[in-house]
Amino acid sequence: MKKRIEKSFRDADQKASPIEKYNSNVDRRTSQNGPLVFSAFVAVAVFLLVMAAGFALVGDFTVGGLAVAFLVAWAATMSVHIAMQWEKIVVFRFGRFSRVKGPGLYFTIPFIEQTALKADQRIMVTGFGAEETLTSDLVPINVDAVLFWMVWDAKKACLEVENYYNSVSLAAQTALRDAIGRASVSEVAIRRNQLDQELQEVIEERTSVWGITVLSVEIRDIVIPQGLQEVMSAEAQAEREKNARMVLAEVEKDISAMLVDAANVYEENELAVRLRTMHLLYESVKGSGGTVVIPSAYSEGFSDAALDKAIDGLKSGK
Repeated sequence: MKKRIEKSFRDADQKASPIEKYNSNVDRRTSQNGPLVFSAFVAVAVFLLVMAAGFALVGDFTVGGLAVAFLVAWAATMSVHIAMQWEKIVVFRFGRFSRVKGPGLYFTIPFIEQTALKADQRIMVTGFGAEETLTSDLVPINVDAVLFWMVWDAKKACLEVENYYNSVSLAAQTALRDAIGRASVSEVAIRRNQLDQELQEVIEERTSVWGITVLSVEIRDIVIPQGLQEVMSAEAQAEREKNARMVLAEVEKDISAMLVDAANVYEENELAVRLRTMHLLYESVKGSGGTVVIPSAYSEGFSDAALDKAIDGLKSGK
């Protein structure tokens, strides 16, 4: 039977998500070491004082004196307490709220007043997630997030909710699932910062009545199914190729328009064609550093008569 129980605990630990393991391994008992040591010191000190007083009065240690010392020491530990710097203590009297004490030394009346809650007012870190949650386009994704929050009103944290730590965790998980269900998978992946802000506002609205304020929410990881990752990558590549082709087509359109304008200029002015021919030949000779054989049909453009005609044409503005 014992082996079966141990095996079930191991299986549950293996199936637990990293967030659940993190939350289960958090040690929240560190603030109790100081108060426990102080209570032990008070009990021992009061016990010794009562025993010394009994010995001074009776002149001997008796069983009755020992019992009285024990009862007084027990009552002292129930009356004198300390709260750590980060703690707020909610005290009830006859089952009704009495006051909030701490940090430091505080007193209670035994059997009449009780400590209902020790609220830790440090910044708390709660990991939460949404596993296999469907987006608005019906894609199951896994999202892990971290919530930073703190208790600012210990009275409300005690009176308004049964277990404020678990309630905050469940409220954050529910808000995350709702936010994922309203967005598509691409929006969840791209709008991470906006999702953080939306979650913070929603969780803050739910937890403020419990005396809890939300400092920030941070999405740590978004896991999309492997098959969908390949499809989204192919879609992104196709979109980039489409944009590249559109830019190339726009450039070719501009170039063709400029070529048409140049052709119209050359058609109206034969001299411009010859000047362009001469320029091309000059660039060829300059680039090659050698000589170029010019066909006889083009050599006329370099004759003196042709040059004089070109000069006259430029002067006349033709």
